[in-house]
Amino acid sequence: MSFYWIKTHSFIKKLFSQYIWDYPTTAKKVYLTFDDGPTPEITEWVLEQLDIHNAKATFFCIGKNIQEYPFIFEKILQKKHTIGNHTFNHLNGWKTTTDDYLSNISLCENAIRNNTTTSKSSVCKTFRPPYGKIKSTQARKLKKEGYEIIMWDILSADFDQTITKEKCLKNVISNIKPGSIIVFHDSVKAFKNLEYTLPKVLDYLNKNDFKCEAI
Repeated sequence: MSFYWIKTHSFIKKLFSQYIWDYPTTAKKVYLTFDDGPTPEITEWVLEQLDIHNAKATFFCIGKNIQEYPFIFEKILQKKHTIGNHTFNHLNGWKTTTDDYLSNISLCENAIRNNTTTSKSSVCKTFRPPYGKIKSTQARKLKKEGYEIIMWDILSADFDQTITKEKCLKNVISNIKPGSIIVFHDSVKAFKNLEYTLPKVLDYLNKNDFKCEAI
């Protein structure tokens, strides 16, 4: 059984302060993020839900998926959402050499650059490590290259098929605060929980006057 925190502890944020965990503010705004796409039908469903609620988000895309589904990737940008690098092959930084990890990030960067006609995406310097696992040496080199490393303070755990969809919803709603960065996954594995949770989270945010912004 894997272990994870739903709400990122403050000592983790302080210990790894070189990463962005949230955007402290008194304004009622949050940052929805979606990892592991683009995925046929699922990413498009997410885009529809965001449209319905007039919400913006950030999609941390896998380079391999960008190459396979460039039309979905382009649709994300056409809808005025932002994108981030999530490596080309969804690599675990802890299990990958620094050279191989950085090369894989470069491959994803090339996929972003080569598979869109939207100039806004030609330079992408936001990165989220798959599984949230990255070595300090990898992070330092990415920072030198101008990357911002975006983590999160709320993990929906939509990927966890052992939890109920109601628990997934509670994971998010019970922890929202101004400036929160919230993680969902636009993947096949997560869709059972995502399909139930995302519309209800968006409804909750609207009813409580939160604005969803892109990073």
